Amino acid sequence: MTEQLNDAAATAAELAGEAAGLSGKDLLLWAGQRFEGRLAFATSLGLEDQVLTDLIVRSGAKIPLFTIDTGKLPEQTLRLIEQTERRYCLEIEVLRPDAEEVRKMTRRHGPAPYYTSVELRKLCCHVRKVAVLRRRLAGLDAWVCGLRREQSVTREDVDTVQWDGANRLVKLNPLADWTLDKVWTYVRKHDVPYNALHDENYPSIGCLPCTRAVLAGRDIRSGRWWWEEPEQKECGLHVVQGRLVRKGERLAH
Repeated sequence: MTEQLNDAAATAAELAGEAAGLSGKDLLLWAGQRFEGRLAFATSLGLEDQVLTDLIVRSGAKIPLFTIDTGKLPEQTLRLIEQTERRYCLEIEVLRPDAEEVRKMTRRHGPAPYYTSVELRKLCCHVRKVAVLRRRLAGLDAWVCGLRREQSVTREDVDTVQWDGANRLVKLNPLADWTLDKVWTYVRKHDVPYNALHDENYPSIGCLPCTRAVLAGRDIRSGRWWWEEPEQKECGLHVVQGRLVRKGERLAH
């Protein structure tokens, strides 16, 4: 198994060489052709993901979109799904967690386990998001994400093309080197629809119970799981070789 993973990681490194120097738009077009029928874009409807949706449409890349309705999303996020579909004349596949698994979790740990401990918060994230994502990614060779290096200390080593060891496929991050200012400039220039909560000081938006507004100048993800330490603030969707890449680390391919 280790040898297979090493071979896959080496293949991802070769793909990174193929895609080196491509702009975000050109990378999406390349990916749509390179992995045609075997990749998808997992959009959270966040600002970066809205930019990627716009870039996918403008590039003409054949990349299907899906999102996960955890059952805890803000109303503004749910409305944005409809707004985005109308704006770009496309359909976003909406996935939901297994209802029985959610019931089991809430019966055992209560309706708000995320406030009890980091472990239970991650359990909730797993049931409502991670398990749903992995079912959707099964059978694919690559997926597109809106990760940027400057988003948080857990994402400083994000590469444009990298091997996703947890899900065993290639992860594409076309906006990896974009700054937040560049993202907003693109949104305003192209009139990209975005979540109304961004105008209420919510720079990073997840589930409603685990997201709050932040003060100007604070870390953009400080409103996510604000009761936890910064290096713990991931839901489990974005790991490398089964774990998060910490600040200063880089896993060898």
